[in-house]
Amino acid sequence: MIRKVLAACLALMICVTMTACGGSDSSSEEKTTLVVGMECNYAPFNWTVTEESDTTMPIENASGYADGYDVQIAKMIAEELGMDLQIKKIAWDGLQPALESGEIDMIIAGMTADEEREQGADFTTPYYESEMVMIVRADDALANATTLEDFSGKNVVGQISTTYDEVIDQIPGVNHVTPLKSYPEMINALQQNVVDGITAELPVATGAVEANPDLAIVHFDEGHGFEADTSVSIALPEGSRDGDLFKKIQEALDNIDEQTRQDLMLEVTQRQPASV
Repeated sequence: MIRKVLAACLALMICVTMTACGGSDSSSEEKTTLVVGMECNYAPFNWTVTEESDTTMPIENASGYADGYDVQIAKMIAEELGMDLQIKKIAWDGLQPALESGEIDMIIAGMTADEEREQGADFTTPYYESEMVMIVRADDALANATTLEDFSGKNVVGQISTTYDEVIDQIPGVNHVTPLKSYPEMINALQQNVVDGITAELPVATGAVEANPDLAIVHFDEGHGFEADTSVSIALPEGSRDGDLFKKIQEALDNIDEQTRQDLMLEVTQRQPASV
């Protein structure tokens, strides 16, 4: 009986020792690749092309190559950290679940840090800030609008689960159309006269109008436009703020000066494909 107990104890000790050693080896492996999630469908922040270039990155889980502002920011960070970069194409609603499950290391997708998202992610400081505008058809009288009140009674649509959709209710008497899943869908709805206006941050609106000359941007008079946070930040897993990777990413981001950020946005806006 004593022999059986001793044998069982010895087996347990060996098992625990092997597990501890295995855990130690695993944790000592230094991460060498950054896996970044984005829509690859939200120009000028991110989009998809079929041909490779100096500015693109291959999409890990889909055909084609990713380009855009977010891709360039991701490349700068990965380069400073001396890490390889992988881009994963994920629908907007799937980005945060992918982050929480560990499928991706971070989200760089024109995402604004808000109270709800901060319940499941830690955000860096903003890497770009803009203003909220409206896109309308160029031949519509609304192209001369200057206040939110000008859109009273009009059909306005935003993108689902984004600030673009939330701010629409700031328009008095608006017909808040059911939000759409992607920005190309919104542009199509506007061009097909399904809606009268779509909300946008200025860089997105600038790219959309350059790609679609039949559209126009509405800038609101000071004090008569949307009240919205238009900054975008990088999201990392919740609880990672005090970790080494988060601190390195924030430091790399801090090293990108404001002029570089603005010049980069101008460059990608001019470069985005007309079909986006």
